Amino acid sequence: MLKNTQNKYWLGLDVGTGGSRALLVDAAGKLCYSFTAAHEDMRMLRPLWAEQDPDDWWRASQAAIRGVLGEAQLNGSSVAGIGLSGQMHGLVLLDQSYKVIRPALIWCDQRSQPQVDFINSKLGREDIVRWTANPVLTGFTLPKLLWIRDNEPRTFEGVRKILLPKDYIRFKLTGEFATDVSDASGTALFDVAKRTWSDAMVNGLGVDSALLPAVNESTEVSGKVTEKAAGLTGLSNGTPVIAGAGDQAASAIGNGIVEPGAVSCTIGTSGVVFAFLKEPAYDPAGRVHTFCHAVPGAWHVMGVTQGAGLSLQWFRNRFQPNSSYDDLTLEAATSPPGAHGLFWLPYLMGERTPHLDASARGAWIGLTAKHQTADLVRSILEGVCYSQKDGMEIISKLGAPASSVRLSGGGAKSSFWHQLFADILDQRIAILETQEGSAYGAALLAEVGTGEYTSVVDICRATVREINIKEPQRTVVDFYQKHHRIYQSLYPALKPVFQAIGEADA
Repeated sequence: MLKNTQNKYWLGLDVGTGGSRALLVDAAGKLCYSFTAAHEDMRMLRPLWAEQDPDDWWRASQAAIRGVLGEAQLNGSSVAGIGLSGQMHGLVLLDQSYKVIRPALIWCDQRSQPQVDFINSKLGREDIVRWTANPVLTGFTLPKLLWIRDNEPRTFEGVRKILLPKDYIRFKLTGEFATDVSDASGTALFDVAKRTWSDAMVNGLGVDSALLPAVNESTEVSGKVTEKAAGLTGLSNGTPVIAGAGDQAASAIGNGIVEPGAVSCTIGTSGVVFAFLKEPAYDPAGRVHTFCHAVPGAWHVMGVTQGAGLSLQWFRNRFQPNSSYDDLTLEAATSPPGAHGLFWLPYLMGERTPHLDASARGAWIGLTAKHQTADLVRSILEGVCYSQKDGMEIISKLGAPASSVRLSGGGAKSSFWHQLFADILDQRIAILETQEGSAYGAALLAEVGTGEYTSVVDICRATVREINIKEPQRTVVDFYQKHHRIYQSLYPALKPVFQAIGEADA
């Protein structure tokens, strides 16, 4: 139930890949103000490597918080609570003085396949899935840590604390070392079914448990803003900071995916299909992830396309730097369905769903002299939709079929892409009134955590509203089903080629 709270706001802060975004919602969960501060570009010293500076996240987070307070013309005393969200899986390493030792290996870094192989050989893949509900992936935090151990031993010797990206910002705000169950689920060190660190994984690999932060449910208070952080951000000393969630679980809160039936499809740098689970259920093949939800006592399953929005961003930055995304999608609409037989495989950073393959590469298949820019762009948009359809089919077989799909992120801003999703997924696709995703979900969690609402389900029922719906066009659904089957045949044919390229490029 909603209390009678006047002139109070709740702040959601999302530490993304491209920037940190802060927003303020009122007691009714209405988005009131927002501000984004950009991050420095990720460092890619080698193909499939990706690093960022955690202190740059902190710089941007300070700027975003001060920026949103400035937009609202408010001081920190108007903020009743803070919720955190952020990119998952990143490895932040602190020394004995709790200073950052080196740049963080972030979610899309794929360098740790030898460490994944070592973990599987030492502990056994089936046992790992039984202990953590997921296979170990190169994107996860644990193999990144072992890569540091194996390749930078002096750095490893100096590590005294391991944090995930948003949790480094929590430390800077509160001085506390803590995470939440949804973000911890993506480390390969967490018992997802029991919602605690996995003794089997920690002890089996000789990881010092003192390195790990405390774990909270997403709606629990994890600390309070310190006097020093208050001075840097404009917040008030003592403001409660709620545990929050990894970006996908937080985005699901913002999209209202807190009960069975609705599924979300979020297109940011990556692309994620996300469904609610009452009980943990996992894919034995490990093609999708089963994690703890930000809803206490619930779980979720999600499929991840590593290079979803990244595919369109890459194309624009490399080949059409003076074009807007709207310009590109308008041009794509002039190409016919199927883009004259052109297919795009969106594996620019390896892949997770449905192919656990760090060596996978992006590719155009079917390219001819006839193809023009419009065809290239349309094939990219269609390829991302096909990849999300792959994930949705697996999730449905795990007992989470979609009655409707809620589209958010960059893909939701394009009416053309919105219709493509409806046609290719063969689903009713809804756009929500609030398109803020992770930062908005973090703010809603803060309202629950400070007692403004009694539960996550209650606040989502009260605040999340569908406003724009597209139905699949029957004239093209069958066409896309046939083309999706062709798309699905391409990766198996090219897998040996991808592996040979990776070996030759090592």
